[in-house]
Amino acid sequence: MCGICGELRFDASRPQVEVTYRMMSQLAERGPDGKGDYQCGPVSLGHRRLAIIDLSEHAAQPMVDDATGVALVFNGTIYNYPMLRQQLQAKGHRFRSTGDTEVILRAYIEWGENCVEKLQGMFAFAIWDNNRQQLLLARDRIGIKPFYYSLTGQRLLFASNTRALIHADAALDTSINTFALHNLFSLHAVVPAPNTILKGIQKVKPAHYMLIKKDTGVVEKRYWQLSARRPEKNMTEQDWVQAIHDGLRNAVEKRVKIADVPVGVLLSGGIDSSLLVGLLAEAGQRDLKTFSIGFEDAPQEKGNEFEYSDAVAHRFATDHHQLMVPNDQVLPRLPEAFRHMSEPMFAQDAVAFYMLSEQVAKHVKVVQSGQGADEVFAGYFWYPRMHHSITSGIRRFSDEYFDRDHDEYLAMVDPRFHTQDVTSALVDELLNTVDADDYLDRVLAVDVTTLIVDDPVKRVDNMTMAWGLEARVPFLDTELIELAASMPPAMKLPDGGKYVLKQLAKGFLPDKVVNRRKAYFPMPALKYVQGDFLAFMRDILLSDSAKQRGLFNPAYVEKLLHKPEAHFTRLQGNKLWHLAALELWLQQNLDRVTKN
Repeated sequence: MCGICGELRFDASRPQVEVTYRMMSQLAERGPDGKGDYQCGPVSLGHRRLAIIDLSEHAAQPMVDDATGVALVFNGTIYNYPMLRQQLQAKGHRFRSTGDTEVILRAYIEWGENCVEKLQGMFAFAIWDNNRQQLLLARDRIGIKPFYYSLTGQRLLFASNTRALIHADAALDTSINTFALHNLFSLHAVVPAPNTILKGIQKVKPAHYMLIKKDTGVVEKRYWQLSARRPEKNMTEQDWVQAIHDGLRNAVEKRVKIADVPVGVLLSGGIDSSLLVGLLAEAGQRDLKTFSIGFEDAPQEKGNEFEYSDAVAHRFATDHHQLMVPNDQVLPRLPEAFRHMSEPMFAQDAVAFYMLSEQVAKHVKVVQSGQGADEVFAGYFWYPRMHHSITSGIRRFSDEYFDRDHDEYLAMVDPRFHTQDVTSALVDELLNTVDADDYLDRVLAVDVTTLIVDDPVKRVDNMTMAWGLEARVPFLDTELIELAASMPPAMKLPDGGKYVLKQLAKGFLPDKVVNRRKAYFPMPALKYVQGDFLAFMRDILLSDSAKQRGLFNPAYVEKLLHKPEAHFTRLQGNKLWHLAALELWLQQNLDRVTKN
């Protein structure tokens, strides 16, 4: 896990190494263990290293093969690299390192851009081929690793976060992308690739690679697509439970084996993270470090789920660590967390991940996390509503999922940002392109391959990597996703969702964990829009910066401020917080740069 960046010039000039250094400085948290850069003709590459596999200098980056003129910078982990290494050795390749970075380098030398089809894991990498004068940018199938770029007629810049690009080029277009703004406020902060909220920054699509040449431009290709068709073989309920058990255990095991440092687990006390702990114990893992976070209770709500995480830690004899955060520490740390977001996020538990990661990074460099289970196995309340709905067309989805209808969006933003209902058109297109047997199959496929990328996958990556902590997500293992996508809704929707996981957990996890109702991360300090939190949002939205930016219709803002706890989205997000969160991100990530 690392931070990568680079520049490719299309004009007659050479890259200025100072630009690469500026980007590297904004990636320092992602790679605290080392740094390196490389220049060759029109290209400059930069790397910040978090040493996880092959801790020696032989695995340092940028990694260059002088014989072929190929150079690589890579962020991520390739879980099948030992097998690929053997295949490449059989073809005559010799290795000077023992990690996965050189496997990617030599896989490209052997198979060209088709090497991406052979990689199983999470990755974002750039390969400069000097002989062909081409740059390859590639991103993993689910988009677990972030990959941003800025493209003009003179140059291409790329990096692991937007902050690096913003700092690299003072002329970068940081005006608001209206298409993305509509996505952001319809899909609870999700802006599907290639767009971002800023016009001058795009992102590489998951399961895609891009070939960039000075003379012929950009070629983009999808190399993997999820199918959601039933298997030819009839499977009983027990067959499915056993298949998911085997698939999830394999996903968990390889994410602990492929590391030369200890691997822990973020244990929330929910069924998802608890299964990870149990399966690791079943596989023989001993002295496993587990970590939980809780917050001070509020009069309206308990602030932690320790009774559940403690039961799991006790059942499997883990080395358990609890972090209890007083509520008065949450708001002061919120702007800090927003500075580490590559894009605006509305999920309030981002600050919890940020603060937990700070403490976890003192003990381990790698953790497994349960994100993705709800989307892969239909754990949220809106899935059965969509499945059973008799509404047709895009309304079958939007009536249950969109944060606000198009008319409300038009009333919310300044007329400069008015547009057509681009989000409905986009989601409708995505749903209709899925190869699937059932409507719910299409919904889950779009969620897993597009929507989840920007929430919660991006949230987990940003908040953990802010502290040099690598997060691995077994529920988003490609083989497990493909298996789950072929599973009928009857194995997902019953018993409040995630039926197959609950069947797997019975008798394996503590009963209180298996039988508990679906819960959402408790953060009393941010859940109730009153007191200091309300004052915090009021100050943001009525600030001089917000007024000068003029994103929102003042009458709409005043309506929300008048009754701040009366306006919620279909998924129970607070609409006032959505506005404040975007404005806070802009102030932390754009205004601070301008002022500096």
